[in-house]
Amino acid sequence: MTRMASTQTQTQPQPPVATHDVTNQPPPLAPYDSSDDAALLEGLRREGAGWAEEEIRRLGARAGSATAQEWGEQANLNEPVLRTHDRYGNRVDEVDFHPSWHHLMRAAVEAGLAGSAWADERPGAHVARTAGGLVWGHTEAGHGCPTSMTYAAVPALRAQPELAKVYEPLLTSREYEPGLRVPAEKPGLIAGMGMTEKQGGSDVRTNTTTATPTGEPGVYTLRGHKWFTSAPMSDVFLVLAQAPGGLSCFLVPRVLPDGSRNAFRIQRLKDKLGNRSNASSEPEFDRTVAWLVGPEGRGVKTIIEMVNCTRLDCVMSSATLMRKTLVEAGHHARHRSAFGARLLEQPLMRNVLADLALESEAATTLTLRLAGAADRAVRGDEGERAFRRIATAVGKYWVTKRGPAFTAEALECLGGNGYVEDSGMPRHYREAPLLSIWEGSGNVNALDVLRALGREPGAADALFAELALARGADARLDSAVAALRTELPRADQFGARRLVERMALALQASLLVRHAPGAVADAFCATRLGGDWGHSFGTLPSGTDPDAVLERALPDRG
Repeated sequence: MTRMASTQTQTQPQPPVATHDVTNQPPPLAPYDSSDDAALLEGLRREGAGWAEEEIRRLGARAGSATAQEWGEQANLNEPVLRTHDRYGNRVDEVDFHPSWHHLMRAAVEAGLAGSAWADERPGAHVARTAGGLVWGHTEAGHGCPTSMTYAAVPALRAQPELAKVYEPLLTSREYEPGLRVPAEKPGLIAGMGMTEKQGGSDVRTNTTTATPTGEPGVYTLRGHKWFTSAPMSDVFLVLAQAPGGLSCFLVPRVLPDGSRNAFRIQRLKDKLGNRSNASSEPEFDRTVAWLVGPEGRGVKTIIEMVNCTRLDCVMSSATLMRKTLVEAGHHARHRSAFGARLLEQPLMRNVLADLALESEAATTLTLRLAGAADRAVRGDEGERAFRRIATAVGKYWVTKRGPAFTAEALECLGGNGYVEDSGMPRHYREAPLLSIWEGSGNVNALDVLRALGREPGAADALFAELALARGADARLDSAVAALRTELPRADQFGARRLVERMALALQASLLVRHAPGAVADAFCATRLGGDWGHSFGTLPSGTDPDAVLERALPDRG
């Protein structure tokens, strides 16, 4: 009898076990502090904007908050919608955005990430703005386009002082007001640009949009079509068109001073690979009122200052994506286990993350150096102006080229989890290629470096003067600089990419040798200059110190 009871006890069905317990998955990253980045904070101080550190730290905490991260996700899930007509059939050409977009824009403008640096007389104001972009960009990338164009419009508009007098105070305002109304009646403005056309792209001298004088001084009407004009809900645009005296720059308002709508017919919104939160459009001009900015025939020269600013922001945005995806990958590796240990403790994963961390620090350090050069150049430093001229094109070429491969590797650190949309990594991956296209593809920027070398001898001198500051600190860097001196006289189009890549690596290495910890500088020079490096991330050779690199880049804050 006892034996029988024992058997029954053993064969009784057990309570059901839950099949959906979640184990071995990382917790949400948010809230986190996107300004918790040694390379960024050190660069901020070094480039003359240490006074902004407290504000940058506050912005970093806000960027990493669950609320701001949700804004970024919602702005991309709920894409802008074009309304060409109102319910009565009137042409309105408006673009509707999700409220999250406006939350992001308002926060960015209030933080000074649009045009306000031009109204700030403190040395380092442009560095502080760039550092703000590096931390606030952790929310999402799309709304960085209109803030960047607003920032870049100010120096171009100064070519026409009477227009600048009216519009610069509004472009440098920290107030954001969406919706179209008379620009001069708003507390702050957002600016866009209309440069490229379908038949020419970057070759803007082939533009066919015409500008016809009205007889009123400085007032023209435009007729034509632009191929890729982002942020069409902006209040004003800088536009290139063919005037009687040649290709010229014009200011085009969406709403005229009398309150009527200017002719700005949006034919469609682009269906883009990434940057989905940001509307990009094809506007058509037909007797569109425009005001001349700068002399007729000097359109490229007038708008080139705008391009210099937006190219810096391309470097900044690529560096931001690198840092954001590195933080995501490091967070995952810190909390996920495989084969008996956390991923972060696995030697091969540490090699991958350390290599990514080197690339991220080099990009961030170069970004802030370029921002420092821009800040000092606009304050009259001719040496920094010459350095900025060549180094921004070099940085734009190289850092934006590294972005897509970097983002793909960071995504892979999450495995299948990283390939799923709700991880956020696919959004970053789709964003990365844009930055090597916007404001000139890789070829355009490589050619611009050749142009600087050929037409502005001071540009090469300024670059070598910068590199000379690290002379004797690392033999591999000295050798790379010597090779550059030999190669420059033979520079041609066929070898332009190779040359610009070498310039970028030498420049990044010189900055790290001077300013980063020894382990970081040594690992970078060994792999990027010394040749002891594979063709993918995660191939740091023995003898480098990945632990020291990771402790700096991804400190465990408990």
